[in-house]
Order: sequence, then structure tokens, then C-alpha cells
Amino acid sequence: MKIIATRLKDGQDLFKEIKRVAAEHNIQAGVILSAVGGLHESTIRVPVFDQKVKYIHPSNLEINGLHGTVSAGGSHLHMVVSDLDGKVWGGHLKDGCIVRNTCELVIGILPDVRFTREPDSDTGFDEIVIK
Repeated sequence: MKIIATRLKDGQDLFKEIKRVAAEHNIQAGVILSAVGGLHESTIRVPVFDQKVKYIHPSNLEINGLHGTVSAGGSHLHMVVSDLDGKVWGGHLKDGCIVRNTCELVIGILPDVRFTREPDSDTGFDEIVIK
């Protein structure tokens, strides 16, 4: 497995930077191995219920976990964060998660595997296809 490690800086958008790294390195199938840092603000999509999409925007956060699949063709990432009171928030990572101070990001690249995203009539979302 090849590893890409990078440090994101204050003010960068975490999701956009993951997309940039995936495109820059032409990642066909990757996984988040580690992400440690903080966020000024966030955009997190919570579970879709009754076909209603909802976003939450907690701020001043510590990243407690980030995991999921990464590829130049699309990623599926879930994040867990905690606020100043220790309250925990989680869901899908989206644009608008702005790094506070730093984020140490490590992505593992899977050899001989390719992730694509294709529409799934059962879920209504673009879902992973593993080749």
C-alpha cells in the first residue's frame, strides 16, 4: 500500500483538500488512515430520513475521527467531531469544514483496485462500484 501524508493549514477546506489530493495523485482507490486536527466551522450531512437532507454546522471543533473511501472520481467520508463542551457530532463530511490550526491527513492507496461512483436506483445516491 502506498501512503500519502500531508498537513493541511488553517483556513483550508478539509473536503476540498481531500478532493484535490485525490485528483493530484490520481487516486483510484484510497482510504483515510488518519486525520488529526481541528475545525473552525463545519458542514456535516446527517442521515437522510424520509428523503429529507439535513446539514448541521457546529463550530470550534476537534476532529475525533474521519474515515471512508477516496478516489479521484468521488469520495464517501464520515467524520466525528467534538465541540468546546465535549458534545460529539457526526455524519457525512461536506464542503465547508474549515481547518483550525492544522490537520494531519494520511491516505492509504490500495493497489490494483478502482473505486467508481454510479447511480443506484435503490438508494437514490451515487454508490461505490469496486473494480
